[in-house]
Amino acid sequence: MDVQAGSRRATGAGAVGALVLALTACGGGGDGSGLSGPLPGAGASSQEIAMTGWLAWMNENHPDVLVSYDPVGSGTGREMFLNDAVKFAGSDAAMSPEELQDGSERCFGGEVVELPLYISPIAVAYNLPDLGTEHLQLDPVTLAQIFDGQITTWDDPAIAATNPDVELPSLDIVPVNRSDDSGTTENFTEYLAEAAGDAWPHEPSETWPISGTQSGTQTSGVVTTMQAAEGTVGYIDAAQVTEDLGTVAVGVGDEFVPFSPEAAAAVVDVSPPSEGATDLRLTIDLARDTAESGTYPIVLISYTIACSTYDSERDVENIKTLLTYIASEEGQARAADPSVAGSAPISDALRERVNAAIAQISAGGA
Repeated sequence: MDVQAGSRRATGAGAVGALVLALTACGGGGDGSGLSGPLPGAGASSQEIAMTGWLAWMNENHPDVLVSYDPVGSGTGREMFLNDAVKFAGSDAAMSPEELQDGSERCFGGEVVELPLYISPIAVAYNLPDLGTEHLQLDPVTLAQIFDGQITTWDDPAIAATNPDVELPSLDIVPVNRSDDSGTTENFTEYLAEAAGDAWPHEPSETWPISGTQSGTQTSGVVTTMQAAEGTVGYIDAAQVTEDLGTVAVGVGDEFVPFSPEAAAAVVDVSPPSEGATDLRLTIDLARDTAESGTYPIVLISYTIACSTYDSERDVENIKTLLTYIASEEGQARAADPSVAGSAPISDALRERVNAAIAQISAGGA
């Protein structure tokens, strides 16, 4: 990944997003498709950069659709969706059984649709200038002990053992976590719980389980906090790693694997559907503790959430058009472009299942 491009994306996303919304709000003279009206969305900040590109396509091709996406975080996005404040949501975690039950009422008696349309590695990033290595190599147990506060200095013997050729600084480690409820936090803590075993004594959760830590709101807040002090380490969507931060190569079996779209896609390929997955809820149980060569197991699958039933044909056509584009080869390639989000495109087999789910979206009584 071009980390300089990542830096440009992270710093420019807000301005580009604002431009997309401003252009969208202007509407257009009609594109002949008949699509029009509001299509608000909200949710995971991890999707923000990719969603900016996807919504730009929607604006270019269907200017009468007033489409938007507010990157308020996964938990808030799901709440807004269930409260009918938005037509679709982005979430880095699948909905809970309770949320799915509430979703049936919100979806006019239909079901919640969960589509894995954004796949990206979660980078473990650190602020150690002039370290002299491309990637620190850390195994899952060491990572867990760092974020749990058990390993407190960068020259600890456990870190030195997997980095014998690196001159490690005698500097305090300052873990940085998300302060808001976050699907990125849930994915990262799932990885620590499954891959590190007893070294991580906490349950996976959208809320960081340790109090009194350094933190930041949303991905941008974590990056800003890390940039403010040397010795910091945090977990962020890989698309938003800035050029002044280093990243960890994670221990997988007998090797250390840095993040990449290819390694993220590889772990998805070896992962089964989650319990309760259906032809509308295409949720995946990621193999966090895999030893498969070439996989990067700290992966975020961000779901685009919609309804199988809306109360108007206009909403149905708007959401189906957007989702079909996002799932298309063109839409996935747009997000995968290193100058956009550098995400991992979904496979052809998954695209077929996604399109079959989208086809089932209809208006109430249709």
